[in-house]
Amino acid sequence: MIINGMERKDDEFYELHIAGLTRYLQKFSVSDNLDIAAFILFGDVELAECCARELLKKVPEFDYIITPEAKSIPLAYEMSKQSGKKYIVARKGVKVYMDNPEKVTVRSITTQKEQNLFLGHEDGDLLTGKRVLIVDDVISTGESLKAVQMLVERFNGNIVASCAPLAEGDAASRDDIVFLEKLPLFFK
Repeated sequence: MIINGMERKDDEFYELHIAGLTRYLQKFSVSDNLDIAAFILFGDVELAECCARELLKKVPEFDYIITPEAKSIPLAYEMSKQSGKKYIVARKGVKVYMDNPEKVTVRSITTQKEQNLFLGHEDGDLLTGKRVLIVDDVISTGESLKAVQMLVERFNGNIVASCAPLAEGDAASRDDIVFLEKLPLFFK
């Protein structure tokens, strides 16, 4: 298989069909017996635009988008642009401009270590009593999603849905998320 002008082994990539596009996702090992296919929105404007458009067709009405500081930022930006609604980023570190930030701890499958998410009152207070859409790039174990949900709840926001282009592994059987396609896990 030729990808980006280079010869690659078929088993190194997963062929994904999403939002009318085809992408080849490189597989990476996360443990001795498990590989995941990396879905990376950074730099792929067409993919972010198409996924945003298709997700917006599936989600309920909302007032704000919130996303964890990660690969989902281009998607949240594009969904914000297409919907006309503001997006907020739950940050991985405290910034000097944050007013009394709230903190939650998360451990996701891709980071493989504990990390924190922060949301200051300058953004968090905007969510109070509002309909909030949580946006991520991939929902897998649901740990990042839980952390963002906890932040929104601390500011009394009303979560209307949690969405991502992909639901990985068992997450695809959840009925409490909105997604476009299933992404398999690759057991060795």
